[in-house]
Amino acid sequence: MDAAQLLRERLERARRDTEALLAPVPDADLVRRPSPSQPPLVWELANIVSFEELWLLRNLDGETPLAEAHADVARALRREPTTAEPPPLRPDSVRSYAADVRERALALLEQADLDTPNPLLRKGFVYGLVLQRELSHQETMLQAIQLLGLEYPHRDEPRPDRAPGSDHEVVVEGGSFVLGAVDEPWAYDNELVPHEVELPAFRIDRTPVTNLELAEFVDDGGYRSHRLWSRAGWEWREREHVAAPLYWERSDGGWERIRFGRREPLPPGEPVQHVSCHEAEAFARWAGKRLPTEVEWERAAGWDERSGKKRFPWGQEWMGFEASLDRRRFAPAPAGSYEGGESSAGCLQMAGDVWEWTSSWFQSYPGFLAFPYSECSEMFFGEEYRVLRGGSWATDALVARTTFRAFDVPTRRSAFTGFRCARDA
Repeated sequence: MDAAQLLRERLERARRDTEALLAPVPDADLVRRPSPSQPPLVWELANIVSFEELWLLRNLDGETPLAEAHADVARALRREPTTAEPPPLRPDSVRSYAADVRERALALLEQADLDTPNPLLRKGFVYGLVLQRELSHQETMLQAIQLLGLEYPHRDEPRPDRAPGSDHEVVVEGGSFVLGAVDEPWAYDNELVPHEVELPAFRIDRTPVTNLELAEFVDDGGYRSHRLWSRAGWEWREREHVAAPLYWERSDGGWERIRFGRREPLPPGEPVQHVSCHEAEAFARWAGKRLPTEVEWERAAGWDERSGKKRFPWGQEWMGFEASLDRRRFAPAPAGSYEGGESSAGCLQMAGDVWEWTSSWFQSYPGFLAFPYSECSEMFFGEEYRVLRGGSWATDALVARTTFRAFDVPTRRSAFTGFRCARDA
């Protein structure tokens, strides 16, 4: 199969998945805003398509905007949904716009020269950019569906295998390794340039922190102990009246959670999710540990002393049995699962299950060059966004590479976020 045909198949599969994800949601819920910080689902779809039109039709081929053919969508897109009442968008209009843009984009792909020196087209980079954007928005859509409280149909695959061994921590020896993406044709600019870094030895949890461990922190008064929290974290906790992870509720029988419109007992062995970075840091202090830096995280996840950089913790390809990815489960797998997904350092579940908070602010690597636009990464650098690593159960494997750097404000809880702890060796 040639590169253009492979790209076409990936784009078409992603769109089918987007449509299938939204199919159970009534139009009346597609236009509802799930939270002040998140736009309606119809806006998520419109943003996917608008990005595709910009990069595959206008920037790549010089086509004029499709404003005349899709006037109502164009009018809404000229305004951002940042107010309490975002501009109205009709789902049927956005679906029509999506079909039109995709038909034109695939027609252009048939004539694309992917061996050109043009950095946008070489190895299909711009198509990979658009593809990854849609895959990331699919996960954001699931976050919105959870926030809306919709009873959403889902099926969990059977319980996966468990890895042998009971060590709670692994020791990662000190030394140098290569940080950043190597041989990744669609890597984002913030993953580049790969460079060698030196790290002292450290210890890191073999698995993510579980619901049971977080419940012990709650029961021990962790959310009421000022000394465990950073100043910003305590102010946020008091302002938002946070007393447990998002979607947790107490009942006579113990902790329960709300998962896609259904109340169920909290599975003690699953990695905790829907926690902010502030909560993760407070737990780590309570446990006598800290969050890993993103450099430590990538070293533990993706480096092998003999073979070098690995795309996934276990190797270069995802065969389906090494991790919980791509919505095969609508929740994390129990901690200690997926023997085949173990990293060379001895860690489990460093791809999939939950995005993992790190202690690092989102900053550029040495030699950084913004490409193909500054808003991709550069405008977010600084001490406002924390780095998350690894992907969640809702993440596509294409995005769950060990070098991928997600980022978010440290107060975010609606994403499928968890963490593991680290400490000096």
